[in-house]
Amino acid sequence: MLPKSRRFKKGSSYQTVFFSIFLCLLLLAVITFLIYSNWKITQKRAELTSKIETLKKEIQILEEKNANLRAGKSQTETEDYWKGRLYEQGYVEKGEQQVVVLPPKEEETKKEEKGFWNPQDWWDWLKSKVRQ
Repeated sequence: MLPKSRRFKKGSSYQTVFFSIFLCLLLLAVITFLIYSNWKITQKRAELTSKIETLKKEIQILEEKNANLRAGKSQTETEDYWKGRLYEQGYVEKGEQQVVVLPPKEEETKKEEKGFWNPQDWWDWLKSKVRQ
């Protein structure tokens, strides 16, 4: 009988060793999976945090733009603004006269610019001689 019980214990010890190795490998796989998942979540959190900061800056810019547009809207609601715009476009009120200032004629400006050492004059003179 003793030899049978020893065999039974021997076979049982192989099973327990195999089972303990299997449990250790399974535990190692679960721990590895958890560490990998934690690493991926940390990366995603960092990405989302940077995206949140970018969106906060964009919101701030849009709020400033909105405030400027509201100020412009309130400015355009005044009568003085529209009078100024109409004057810029050339409209006048009843009883007023419109004065138009014309730029000087080109001939007057050319005469003032002409001189003995003007290279453009020499070039024009040379072209006129070649054409004849």
